[in-house]
Amino acid sequence: MVITVSMFLPFATPRVHVLSVIIQTKGAEGPTVATLAALVPGAAAGVICEVLLLDRAGASAIERVADIAGCRFLAFDGSRAAALAAAGRQARSPWLMFLDAGAVLEPGWIEETTQFIQRVSGSERPRAGIFRYARSPYAARGFRQRLKWLGRMIAGPRADQGLVIARDHYERLGGHPQDARRSEAKLLRQLGRSSLTMLRSRIIVA
Repeated sequence: MVITVSMFLPFATPRVHVLSVIIQTKGAEGPTVATLAALVPGAAAGVICEVLLLDRAGASAIERVADIAGCRFLAFDGSRAAALAAAGRQARSPWLMFLDAGAVLEPGWIEETTQFIQRVSGSERPRAGIFRYARSPYAARGFRQRLKWLGRMIAGPRADQGLVIARDHYERLGGHPQDARRSEAKLLRQLGRSSLTMLRSRIIVA
């Protein structure tokens, strides 16, 4: 995968930019590039306005990826939850997509996500979307992995399945809870299953 400097710079397309993508990179350069590669069609289609790469201060490799790919690099020193909330406030689009580095969206996500945003925007009932989990074909297999998969199915959606949410809805919820050890999981619990839509598009998680 070759990243060009213009990959996530604004495209001259008729479709309105509606999404700011926020990626927790956790210092993982290779997985971050894989996630970015799956987002390129969304930028080309005019759906993605910007991509923000979030990592701790001093993550020079991620800062370099951001510079090459035309993303914004946001460095932080405090808690990850506070950094996620700050990224949400700095985002320029009316909708946010949160992803983990290494999560890869399969083809088809652009149209479905756009339709989901249009439906929710035209409704009085706020909803958030998550992608359907798909295990990486390179992941280890065995009894322990099957147990993990079963636990995931019983427990419900997890943060590594991404989150698509209107920025004003996110702000009304208070963003990621800053006093919680697992702030992403707590945010999903705040939303509740009744306010979450499981999208058909799959996200490959390592």
